[in-house]
Amino acid sequence: MRRLLKKTLIVAVATGLAATAVPSAAQAETQGRTGHDRYKRVAYFIQWGVYGRNYQVKDMETSGAAGKLTHINYAFGFVSPEGTCYSADPWADWQRGIPAEQSVDGVADAEDQALKGNLNQLKKLKAKHPGLKVLISLGGWTGSKHFSDAVLTPEARTQLAASCVDLWLKGNLPGLPPGAGAGVFDGIDLDWEWPGSEGNEGNVIRPEDKQNFTLFTAELRRQMKAFDRDSELTAFLPAAATKIDAGFEVRKVFDQLDFATVQGYDLHGTWENQTGHQANLLTDRRDPNPVRYSVDQTVRDLVSRGAPKRKIVVGVPAYGQGWTGVKSKGNGLYAPATGPAPGTWAAGTEDYKILAKKPGKRYRDLLTGTVWLYDGNEFWSYDDPAVLLQKAAYIRLKGLGGSMMWSIDQDDARASLTSALYSVLR
Repeated sequence: MRRLLKKTLIVAVATGLAATAVPSAAQAETQGRTGHDRYKRVAYFIQWGVYGRNYQVKDMETSGAAGKLTHINYAFGFVSPEGTCYSADPWADWQRGIPAEQSVDGVADAEDQALKGNLNQLKKLKAKHPGLKVLISLGGWTGSKHFSDAVLTPEARTQLAASCVDLWLKGNLPGLPPGAGAGVFDGIDLDWEWPGSEGNEGNVIRPEDKQNFTLFTAELRRQMKAFDRDSELTAFLPAAATKIDAGFEVRKVFDQLDFATVQGYDLHGTWENQTGHQANLLTDRRDPNPVRYSVDQTVRDLVSRGAPKRKIVVGVPAYGQGWTGVKSKGNGLYAPATGPAPGTWAAGTEDYKILAKKPGKRYRDLLTGTVWLYDGNEFWSYDDPAVLLQKAAYIRLKGLGGSMMWSIDQDDARASLTSALYSVLR
């Protein structure tokens, strides 16, 4: 069966599935207006990207990405030690005045207007694309420390849900008139990394996180629907089966969610001393690691635990994992390395838009759905548009819910990765 799947995916890409079974331009525009897209096309927008990276909300419009997405997850809102939702950066979120050249509609923020910053720009972007939904994503790698405490008791769960709805959906932002931020967010994305298992250093972890996560999703769902019956609740789930089992009652959680995005990247990375695929679609039988990860394996793990296929949205990376000091007579795959390769923003990672122009020989394996770059010293595992066509074909063939990208600022100025997914998943 797996051999047949691999052959089908190869044929799909080789024959240009992207050009088949897709709506006309008029149909696509109608779908975008009504929100009736068959597949979810989600991308994360990082709050801090407006600083060093200088990636603004407007850039999603300029590149054409905004019109090819169904959802934007705004990363991140945090959970406080007191068990309430709060903004980690009010300046970026709603206080920073946006000049005309950075504004979605070309109009600068007025000095005396209440809502400014990224949130006002997201509101303007939604006005241009009426079918587009924006969700506030809670947690992330550095923002999940206090989740366990905040969902420990019924009273705590009620308080956390109420504060999140009040802040992000009702738009009662500190320092602004009541409801000034209303209409920006259409729902909430839970990005607790990870219930019941290790995440960032210092995170609070309890065995009962697994049940409490389910109880919290139910309470949050209840309060969200009481405020707006159309609001959406999603969650980000890990790739490893051990983390899924430690933290998630899969069938019960999916009953509460509109859909879940699944970690389809960081399967291997520079925390390991040998190279590997960071986001391979299918399992590589040559992988020497004791646990062989793949996107397909994670999907099968979730389905076997009760996840509906149509609610599984596959995560794809717009960045690569890179190693240096890689000496190999071959293509560098599974070779020892001395450490992470230099990166623009952090060692061991690099944006697709930079990797696409990086010199070196590229290797492609259609049997695993991978591409990598090796120059005799540095090894970079990443996804390019051809790989994303193969992953999009897989999503369609398996009857899954769509794709999610981390993160949109790492795509190039033409939105090449976003466009590859859009060409198939609509």
